[in-house]
Amino acid sequence: MIVVLKPHVTEEQIATVVRMVEELDYRAHVIRGVERTVVACVGDERGDHQLGHLESLAFVDRVMPVLRSFKLAAREVRPEGSRINVNGVEIGGKRITVIAGPCAVESKEQVEAAAVAVKAGGAHLLRGGAFKPRTSPYAFQGMEDEGLRLLEAAGHKAGLPIVTEIMDPHDIDLFVEHADMLQVGARNAQNFSLLRRLGRIKKPVLLKRGMSTKLEEFLMAAEYILSEGNPNVVLCERGIRTFETATRNTLDLNAVPLLKQWTHLPVIVDPSHGTGIWSLVTPMALASIAAGADGLLIEVHPDPAVARSDGPQQLKPERFTELMKLLAPVAKAVGRSL
Repeated sequence: MIVVLKPHVTEEQIATVVRMVEELDYRAHVIRGVERTVVACVGDERGDHQLGHLESLAFVDRVMPVLRSFKLAAREVRPEGSRINVNGVEIGGKRITVIAGPCAVESKEQVEAAAVAVKAGGAHLLRGGAFKPRTSPYAFQGMEDEGLRLLEAAGHKAGLPIVTEIMDPHDIDLFVEHADMLQVGARNAQNFSLLRRLGRIKKPVLLKRGMSTKLEEFLMAAEYILSEGNPNVVLCERGIRTFETATRNTLDLNAVPLLKQWTHLPVIVDPSHGTGIWSLVTPMALASIAAGADGLLIEVHPDPAVARSDGPQQLKPERFTELMKLLAPVAKAVGRSL
């Protein structure tokens, strides 16, 4: 259930609703929108009729059920959509947000060159993997702690907040100290221990869809983070595993408009992992924005031919710059901007 408050409620009135909700053995999540404040009530649905009594309060507009299993992620909770702030960069709203950088941090020179290049090309955030989950235990696993610090330094040099993947809940304090946004990769999309821990911090989380995760399961994964108190979640469609082998994954662009209908959380697309082929990244990036995505996650490497991971899907800097130029008219056509 959600309790929709009338415009211009006071903090005291919000606190009154929260207290009454908690007295009914529900957990109360206060969600502040542009015009309205909503209190989402999570608990045993058998007592929902008791929450209906809150409509008698003068400052409560209505109490309404959320019929979907993902209570806090549901669009009804914030119909205007959420906007997530990543150290001054907003994801959601009218502007398309572009996150770009190498698959993995390989050296100081490599990550700095990538950071400068994507900044010049128009990116808003810098991505890079310091801890790399790989299918083979013998493949490059990333530079780990050192790589995280190199990524942070490169971001500072270029003037870009950084996004990087976390795999182990025990590393959260390290990531909170050095990263602006923490990414949950496809392999950890249903690592509920990690998701719960990320819900207890306030850093923004970029949650990727699992390789075989249905959309409802994807949103329930987001619900784990939201239910622990962290509202700063961005969803990422990165392709799913199907019978098709011509591309690395099958980029499910159906998911973008459907997720936009179902949830208030921002939705971005990763066409690099979604295709695994650099020549397909630009057309699928353009299609993603046309489908309604709030942003893109693009892999860019100064020299993909020598990349230590995922070289075939990474763009050269000049190709990234060209992609950004092509994005502008598509964004404008769907009422967005870069």
